[in-house]
Amino acid sequence: MNYRKHRDFELSEIGIGTYSLSGVYGNVDINMFKEMLKRAYDLGINFFDTAEAYDEAEEILGDAVKDFRKDIYISSKVGVKGGNKPNLSKEYIKSACEESLRKLQTDYIDIYHVHFNDPYTPVEETISALEQLVKEGKIRKYGLGHLSKDVFKKYFSEGNVFSVIMEMNPLYYDKEVLTLCRKYNVAIIPFSVTGRGLLTDEFWNKDDYEFESGDIRNIDPQFFKDNFEFAKKVSGKFKKIADKYNKTLVQVTISWILNQNGVVSALTGPSKITHLEENIGGSGWQLKSEDLAELDDFLRAEQKNLEVKQKETINNILGKSLPKDVEQSFVDLIYVIETSIKLKLITEKDILPIFYDLFALKSNLAKDDISELEQIKFKLQNLIETK
Repeated sequence: MNYRKHRDFELSEIGIGTYSLSGVYGNVDINMFKEMLKRAYDLGINFFDTAEAYDEAEEILGDAVKDFRKDIYISSKVGVKGGNKPNLSKEYIKSACEESLRKLQTDYIDIYHVHFNDPYTPVEETISALEQLVKEGKIRKYGLGHLSKDVFKKYFSEGNVFSVIMEMNPLYYDKEVLTLCRKYNVAIIPFSVTGRGLLTDEFWNKDDYEFESGDIRNIDPQFFKDNFEFAKKVSGKFKKIADKYNKTLVQVTISWILNQNGVVSALTGPSKITHLEENIGGSGWQLKSEDLAELDDFLRAEQKNLEVKQKETINNILGKSLPKDVEQSFVDLIYVIETSIKLKLITEKDILPIFYDLFALKSNLAKDDISELEQIKFKLQNLIETK
């Protein structure tokens, strides 16, 4: 395993995330997951990420790594839990940290990340709370997660931010946030490096693309419409490069990510040892400069085409009546919200209230009544400008 140093931390190039323990991808065998975590340590991985929002993930991770806790770095996240709206007040951060320490069976958290933005708590208050935890020795560093560019800037300029955990893979990454991190010398820690499984041979070798009930990918916009076709093209291109190196699609994807300037550790989310070992094969070698250039040119052209198609799709969804199928209508509106944020057609601050309204309807929608979803669509029409 290779390691990368940022300030006084030296993290393994491959890290392990525990998002799957929240059940977002279906059921997880907890005992098998713990064995995978221990095997990861044996293979040289020293960076493990979790969050208070991931159900019992902190407890599972803490139990699995307690025998070698002093040899590793643990990252956790604060600010949202149990479907509640984000809370980054000083009081909440203090109590949440104590709870995470208890669950993780540790006296300190190496990196404590702000998970989501809380628009009702001043950034200054949140930074003050985090700095106090550093002084008390309860956390060693703090970082950021799902925030907008302007909020990132405020934290970077007023705090001592160590890292940013951000979605990053060949299918999507925020170039503006990358540039900011490099400017302020903030470590980049990518997650979703395989595009929720889309950038794996295993996915494309299946006979069908269906997921079990409750799997978040059933409503994930990346698996629908033009996004899915884009993923198919990207996977095919990266697979051709992988064949040249006798590597798998996953391994070339991870190698490409690790080649991006500022990346310190790529978070992977295996639940099985076989997946873990394949992921580790993305570290310890490099793509040739000409292959990197070919991939970057390809992605640049395809991403430009995708943006045009995404705007057309948003216009089509908002400009017509929603499908009578309630589940399809729900998926379409999720697509509009997430894609509009990624295309920066609307700010998260403006669209999040609508997102919360939409998800509040999810479990109570009548199978033959889309009237409430039409109301959500109307709100989106008044906010989003795609021309």
